[in-house]
Amino acid sequence: MSAVLDPVWLDAFKQVFEKCRIGDDESVIVLAESGSRPALIQLAETALSQLGCNYYRLVLPAPSVVAGPLIRSSGASDALTGQQGAVDALCASDVVIDLTIEGLMHAPQTAQILKSGTRIMNISNEHPEVLSRLLPDDSLKARVKEAVQEIRSSSTMKVTSEAGTDLSVQLAKASTVGVWGWTDRPGTLAHWPGGLVVSFPAANSVNGTLVLAAGDLNLTFKRYIESPVTLTIKNDYVTGISGHGADAALMKNYLVAFDDKAAYATSHVGWGLNPAARYEAMTMYDRNDTNGTELRAVAGNFLYSTGANEFAGRFTRGHFDLPVMACTITLDDQVVVDKGIPVQ
Repeated sequence: MSAVLDPVWLDAFKQVFEKCRIGDDESVIVLAESGSRPALIQLAETALSQLGCNYYRLVLPAPSVVAGPLIRSSGASDALTGQQGAVDALCASDVVIDLTIEGLMHAPQTAQILKSGTRIMNISNEHPEVLSRLLPDDSLKARVKEAVQEIRSSSTMKVTSEAGTDLSVQLAKASTVGVWGWTDRPGTLAHWPGGLVVSFPAANSVNGTLVLAAGDLNLTFKRYIESPVTLTIKNDYVTGISGHGADAALMKNYLVAFDDKAAYATSHVGWGLNPAARYEAMTMYDRNDTNGTELRAVAGNFLYSTGANEFAGRFTRGHFDLPVMACTITLDDQVVVDKGIPVQ
């Protein structure tokens, strides 16, 4: 990470905060933990200062590392665990700039914070260059909102591929959200980079087979799949993981280590819509400089995720984000992604 903050990065932060419509009469908390990326804290605070926004920094101690599976890219930071005073402060603010390492998206405290009317702008733990390349715009917002409406007006999502994927998702009572990269409404959360639509199915809604072929991704491991892995999914839960090679073995061993049935459950499903997101991006950065968020937004990927699904009443630290390429996604009788290409 360069010690010099590129003016292009600062300009990107200012543009995103302007889209969040942060007023000079609003209270803003820059939420970080002791392990947060220093450059992101400096960029966020400098941008807020130059925009005339009132803010203060709330830094929490990074949770202790305990024996067990390593946690990466969970979307469920535990920095607020046991920190009710901090939660109260966040609820009393208008805007939270979330710079926690894992992010608050699936954190148990997030629902309370959003219910208070606070809006949360999560900035993913990425190298600033990634963020500046994926600066959101109004056309991306329109594309995402259209996809949200398509899912909300449908009853079933079917996902197939030539590799063997055949997955069915019942959308009744599902909670569907679109993320375009900023939030300007009270009680909402967004993350940057954005450009995807995801649906959190109700319990017992996901069944079938998901095949991860060579070139698909496991973002928890920051790894492109090298040997096929077949996931059998029954009533939301991964009941079987088969395949020859390191990819299947890694997934099995990781999930077993949680000793938690919820780690095997479906978190959310959806697809990427960001034409600026690059499939090859994860090869271009050191692992400490990327969180893989860009790959979730690659246009046309089918995103299947395991782990926490607060809408189905499941919380767990176990989490896989699995962007799958070359899938066909059908909503009822309408094809919205054709072999990995979004249908316009």
